Amino acid sequence: MSRKRNLEFAFLIAFSLVFWWIPLAKTFRLAWTNEAYTHIILIVPLSLALVYFDSKTARPVVKPSHRCGLFLLAVALVLACFARWGGTLTSDVRLTLGMIAIVLWWIASVVFSFGIPVFRAYLFPLCFLFWLVPLPDFLVNRIIEALQNGSAVATRWMFQLARVPVTQNGIMLSLPDLDVVVERECSSIRSSMVLIVTTMVLTHLFLRSWWRKLIVVLVALPLSVAKNALRIFVIIELAIRVSPDYLTGDLHRRGGIVFLMIATIMVGFLLWLLREGPLPARDGSSQHV
Repeated sequence: MSRKRNLEFAFLIAFSLVFWWIPLAKTFRLAWTNEAYTHIILIVPLSLALVYFDSKTARPVVKPSHRCGLFLLAVALVLACFARWGGTLTSDVRLTLGMIAIVLWWIASVVFSFGIPVFRAYLFPLCFLFWLVPLPDFLVNRIIEALQNGSAVATRWMFQLARVPVTQNGIMLSLPDLDVVVERECSSIRSSMVLIVTTMVLTHLFLRSWWRKLIVVLVALPLSVAKNALRIFVIIELAIRVSPDYLTGDLHRRGGIVFLMIATIMVGFLLWLLREGPLPARDGSSQHV
């Protein structure tokens, strides 16, 4: 029976890769070419690693749920057909719906072949796959605008704390002899998304209580803005006090990783403050509080 379940699951996954080949290819092409979607490249490897990690403590009862699985498979297929052929949707919305459908199909495949207890035992790594879904353009634009405005405000606060005269007009900061605009490219959406994804993984690995996990993830949201503001503040200070070349140098173009590491260390410190005892074994039906 175990071999039959594995073959069922392998067939369903293989079918999905063929049927959803076009949206999968578009999504990973987008991840390679658009910094707003770079985090997508990390999702499948991280999800598989989390499944492996959880398998060391999870002890679910394997009992295929064919009826529930078939229902979810049908929903995924209908959604995929609608995304491909239905309505007058824009291409970015079609891609979003198509990727939601394939992730739902993968989850349905687990339920169909192994059962609901297995789905519950691996709930986080399976739902984590929804990070593969590229957001439509209008949402990405809203996020970038929020990051731009938030970074401008936070940078102004930093200059005020440093007793540096500064005024703000939207996303423009005016300092003595220097005006700086927080452009879309300076929104730091790539490192912000990576920080949130990384934070979610770390909370899953090191925390049990849902409220502790929620606290850390919620802190990561303003932290993603703060680390970008710190980057802008440091670059402008160096440009004013050392050399204007810092405005176009390597720290400006490639220095985001440094401030991402600083933010990640701060998340790690918060995890240490909220640390708990050893993670208990999971059987797919236990509740975490």
